[in-house]
Amino acid sequence: MQAIRIIKIPDCKMVSSGIGMFGEENFTAFEAWFSSLPATKDARDFLAEADGGLEWLFLYEEGMAVPEQFPIIDFKGGLYAVSTDIDGQTDTAAMDEELLEFLQKNGFVQDNSRRRLGNIITPPEAEQILGYQQMDYYMPVKACSAEE
Repeated sequence: MQAIRIIKIPDCKMVSSGIGMFGEENFTAFEAWFSSLPATKDARDFLAEADGGLEWLFLYEEGMAVPEQFPIIDFKGGLYAVSTDIDGQTDTAAMDEELLEFLQKNGFVQDNSRRRLGNIITPPEAEQILGYQQMDYYMPVKACSAEE
């Protein structure tokens, strides 16, 4: 059984928290805003690596009421290799080794022109039973070219 999947996120618009960290005002306000929106089957929020911290992103839908403090940005989509682990307990070096081995065997390489993403996928009811949250980790990938 494969534990890594390849998905595509299309080019789209996202609402941005701005660069920051958990516990900071912009992140707290951003989480309060998107948490007030109706729940959907799939997560619509993503954490992205950023210089100086993290950027919390939320998939924008036309007509969505977005607070002025949060800009709507263009998001460059593409293919991602996605793996799942326990949030806050992931051995990212071991995960990266496994991901890179999978990519090499399947005609992909990491795409360093785009940022990694992550999102919590565990609903509160499951977290109460498990005692932890699961997180999807997204590594941007592209087809392997002859030069790589």
